[in-house]
Amino acid sequence: MPTFEHVRSIVIAAPATAIHAIVDDFHAWPKWSPWEELDPNLTRTYDGAAKGVGARYGWVGKKSGEGSMGITESSPERVAIDLVFVKPFKANNKVVFRFVPEGNGTKVSWSMSGTRNLLLAIMGKLAFDGMIVRDFDRGLAKLKLIVES
Repeated sequence: MPTFEHVRSIVIAAPATAIHAIVDDFHAWPKWSPWEELDPNLTRTYDGAAKGVGARYGWVGKKSGEGSMGITESSPERVAIDLVFVKPFKANNKVVFRFVPEGNGTKVSWSMSGTRNLLLAIMGKLAFDGMIVRDFDRGLAKLKLIVES
């Protein structure tokens, strides 16, 4: 099966600890995640740890589909997440946020990787990949605005 990886970055004028605190807490994601605004009637569930390793977040929505995320690694330098989509299609992906000092701030990189069947690989090249990187850019810009204000 074909593999893919998308990585987008932004520099935020704040220490990594301030950014990590927001990414590491799924309860804070509605403030900056680019997908939260897609579906005003989104149903969210939280379980496991309150934040960090073991925290879990699930969603169901007409426009957002259905899926879940779980934090599998959390350190000052990175947060790793297992991402599972159930609808509109099934997929298991890895998401990683990296926090690296840069100048007077922190470079935040958001990546997602996984495998796709051939049909989704073709659709990805034609449409999904562009949408995903635009969504990552929008989410990182919102994260920057929140952290810097």
